[in-house]
Amino acid sequence: MAALLSMLLVGVALVQLGMHPSAATMDEDIELIWGASHTYFFMDGETESLALSLDDQQGSCFRSKAMFLYGTISMEIKLVEGNSAGVVATAYTISEGPWSYHDEIDLEFLGNETGQPITLHTNIFVNGVGGREQQFYLPFDPTADYHTYTIEWNPKYILIRVDGKAVRAFKNYEEYGVAFPTWQQQRLYGSLWDADEWATQGGRVKTDWSEAPFVAYYRNYTFAWCQPSPGVSWCGAEPRNSSRFDLDQRTLDELRSASDQHKVYDYCTDHKRYDGSEFPKECSLQRQGL
Repeated sequence: MAALLSMLLVGVALVQLGMHPSAATMDEDIELIWGASHTYFFMDGETESLALSLDDQQGSCFRSKAMFLYGTISMEIKLVEGNSAGVVATAYTISEGPWSYHDEIDLEFLGNETGQPITLHTNIFVNGVGGREQQFYLPFDPTADYHTYTIEWNPKYILIRVDGKAVRAFKNYEEYGVAFPTWQQQRLYGSLWDADEWATQGGRVKTDWSEAPFVAYYRNYTFAWCQPSPGVSWCGAEPRNSSRFDLDQRTLDELRSASDQHKVYDYCTDHKRYDGSEFPKECSLQRQGL
């Protein structure tokens, strides 16, 4: 802990001086939004990394400088070690319009007591409406090493991948009256914050501030624009009947495996939540295989 505190203080000093311990790469692609005194860039071997920290005074957050409409974003993340109950690390995309009709694709990592599984909480907002949560236990210790988390967004699907394997797909059902993010550009954000009112076992386990500072590490941020079919100007102009973004058998198998082995919550099967009311329309469309 003493070494970590020393490292944090060095990083804080460099940030306050407008300097970084290494030449910028990821540093050039992202900017700090809040908690600059709780963040620092450093070299992890030969790779530039960013540390976000949280204590009882403040958390920290960054965002990409670039905005995009359709593309693939990946980032390697190493989550908070030890007792991280109440602590949430995130990697999400969000549009910049008014909150009442914003779009958002969420990856939130819900901390837990030492030795207990960390939950990947996913959600999708379209035109200001969310409530599309799915949660997965990660089949490895995400605090022991970096793992790659990816958001693929094209006109037909939003895909979430972990270490290259698909765990969730949200299909575009606009032709059936279901909203899908198709017109608002988004940025990538990453943050570390305290959410002990809900994050761990429904808020029953609170943040232990004697364990602070909590630190999560981010590196190898990449973005690639969506590639349309040959002869199509951009992904938004892809013909509706195109098979360009159809899911291949490998991806379908990965999604089935993630659902069977790692999924712990799905809004489309929460009968208590929708007791006496209809499930969202996309849930019935998925069950029909459309």
